[in-house]
Amino acid sequence: MGAYILRRLLLIIPTLFGIMLINFALTQFVPGGPIEQVLARIEGGGDSLQAISGGADAVTPSQGENSAYSGARGLDPDFLAELEVQFGFSRIVCEPGFAGKPSVKAPECRKEAISATERFFTMLGNYLVFDFGESHFRSISVVDLVIEKMPVSITLGLWSTLIAYIISIPLGIRKAVKDGTPFDTWTSSIIVGAYAIPSFLFALLLLVVFAGGSYFRWFPLRGLTSEGWADMTLWGKTVDYLWHITLPIIATTISSFTTLTLLTKNSFLDEIKKQYVMTARAKGLSEDKVLYGHVFRNAMLIVIAGFPGLLIGVFFGSSLLIEMIFSLDGLGLLFYQAAVDRDYPVIFGTLYFFGLVGLLIGIVSDLMYVWIDPRIDFERRG
Repeated sequence: MGAYILRRLLLIIPTLFGIMLINFALTQFVPGGPIEQVLARIEGGGDSLQAISGGADAVTPSQGENSAYSGARGLDPDFLAELEVQFGFSRIVCEPGFAGKPSVKAPECRKEAISATERFFTMLGNYLVFDFGESHFRSISVVDLVIEKMPVSITLGLWSTLIAYIISIPLGIRKAVKDGTPFDTWTSSIIVGAYAIPSFLFALLLLVVFAGGSYFRWFPLRGLTSEGWADMTLWGKTVDYLWHITLPIIATTISSFTTLTLLTKNSFLDEIKKQYVMTARAKGLSEDKVLYGHVFRNAMLIVIAGFPGLLIGVFFGSSLLIEMIFSLDGLGLLFYQAAVDRDYPVIFGTLYFFGLVGLLIGIVSDLMYVWIDPRIDFERRG
């Protein structure tokens, strides 16, 4: 098993390199960038696409003939050069013996462009020591920014996964035992209907019905806590927290709950039809003893071993719309805003970190398979 784990760990290196390379290459072809974002804000609060296209305010030769940025109307070229240096697209090179502070305005210094290849490998070198740099637009390190947003995503991911397992496993077992009965039929109808509803649409429905829309005002519209939460007692903080997360958690759980229920049911049905179950029943064992003493361990192998993967999926997947609908400032909203702003340190820093976490979780899932059923030997299969 040790050799298998070592191989999987070594495979993380080329896999993560490929992920970063592909995404970095894509950004080189996407219109706009952090400098365009700055120019768009200077030009009146527009977006970078407006700055790129120019529109009615397009650059004329007299306004910036030597500028590479179509939104740089009448701006000092030294200012643009400083922006390029600040965002890591260029460096300042000074003559030997220059003792002053390097500056694009100094006659002895000049701006030198940094190639995309150099920027990519410099970025990877920093990421190897977990130096993710600082956000271009927030004046805060990427690590601190992620830590600041993490509680929201932890709340959504952890609670949704736990609730999905608590509901889905007993319900799936019951459906397997009652396969073909009216109970199985009407619960399947509910599950299929729940699966067909997009989580963001269900979230909007919950807001309209239960959060002051057209019907009831039972839950808050936004946030994880109320104003004055810090001054509440421990009991008050707990109640207020649960009050705020109820609707987001329900909306996030709906899709994972349906999938896990059907997975549990099908897994149990496969095991119930096997020879060892018939043998156990022939020996006179009770149905509960057969079901929970023999079938449960084998049937739950794929369900329990998939817990880390499901947690990561709920943790990072499809949370953006839920966060936007319920005004939750979490990782999904952070990554979306970083993509819109072309905040490259945030984009690539979070991509690298969570890509690494996802690959490690895959190894943990394999280890859980072995822990649940020692008969599985990945090393022999390899």
